[in-house]
Amino acid sequence: MDSPHGAAVKAENFGLKGPRGWVFRGMGLDARPGSLIAVEGSSGSGRTCLLLALTGRMKATEGHAEIAGHRLPRHMAAVRKIAALGPVAGVNELDQSLTVAEQLREGALLQRRYEGPVRALLRPRGERRATAETRIEDALAAAGLDLATLPKGPRTSVRDLERLEAIRLSVAIALLGSPRLLALDDLDLKLSDAERAEAWTLLRSIAARGTTVLAVCSEAPDDVTVLRTGAAQAEPAAAAPGTGEKTGPAEDTGTTEDTEDTKGADDALSEAGRA
Repeated sequence: MDSPHGAAVKAENFGLKGPRGWVFRGMGLDARPGSLIAVEGSSGSGRTCLLLALTGRMKATEGHAEIAGHRLPRHMAAVRKIAALGPVAGVNELDQSLTVAEQLREGALLQRRYEGPVRALLRPRGERRATAETRIEDALAAAGLDLATLPKGPRTSVRDLERLEAIRLSVAIALLGSPRLLALDDLDLKLSDAERAEAWTLLRSIAARGTTVLAVCSEAPDDVTVLRTGAAQAEPAAAAPGTGEKTGPAEDTGTTEDTEDTKGADDALSEAGRA
């Protein structure tokens, strides 16, 4: 698989207001192509909505962002073409009824049909199959998923995968389209400390290959760029270029806005799931 040139990610006073108030607000970021970026915050703090907004799946209502030069929210469709999603509950999930092999084949088919050049569909069937198999093998290698280690190999059911294995499978499927930006939600959910370390090592390796990576988490390592979501978002944050710098809204003051922000995030995420 060719290493794509990653997307630069910039944001200035970026915010989204839902039916019950601000979901996130005042986000600032200036990250170079090939960066590893963490969206850090507690559940319900708007972190998933921020991820969806930065990948062109949810329309921001304040400020702007640029992904590889495509300005948001104006050019959401252009951003969606270069940004791939890992699993996002209610938006982009693995199909628990499929085997791992079936899930990979489905991902390759969808990528070829909706993202690949039209001329690719005119190639002989055998050539298309060989190309898809090569793409799948390369994506699995990049995601660090060895099918031979699974209980039933490629015939293992998706529902039987361990959490970290499911993350690796989702990453492999996302990489089939050679995205410039890879985005993952709830990276550290239900992972042990050792598994969490493995997950971050995986994302570092993908970023090192040239793909910009954006990951939602509860707590980020010290060596990544961080956007922090939280309740107190009245003051815009300054953009902070470079690796390992904490960026985002003002520090949480523990105000009573917590409940409204959580409800706003839930409402906005529900809208994204129906879109």
